[in-house]
Amino acid sequence: MIDVSELQQQLREFADLRDWEKYHSPKNLVMAMSVEMAELMEHFEWMTEEQSLNLGEETRQQVALEMADVMIYLVRMADRCGVNLDESVKRKLLLNAQKYPPSGGLTMNKER
Repeated sequence: MIDVSELQQQLREFADLRDWEKYHSPKNLVMAMSVEMAELMEHFEWMTEEQSLNLGEETRQQVALEMADVMIYLVRMADRCGVNLDESVKRKLLLNAQKYPPSGGLTMNKER
């Protein structure tokens, strides 16, 4: 399991040692994350649903690295924006559980 707070600290130190903090504005980080998402999507372009569920080992490793890039930028962005991802994810899961109950019916709660 990843400790998000520990990862934030490690990424902050990594950026500080390289003097990258000046480049890690939320705007730049979300743009970089978008680029990494596009690189991730590229691995799945033209695959069938079945192929996407059964990646070869080399593709799986490449996909894993792209996923890591996306997560790194997301965690950096959360750190720079002062967002607690642990709390945000828990809150969003609760909201989703209310909006999409197990019975399949939608609730009237429009909050997102």
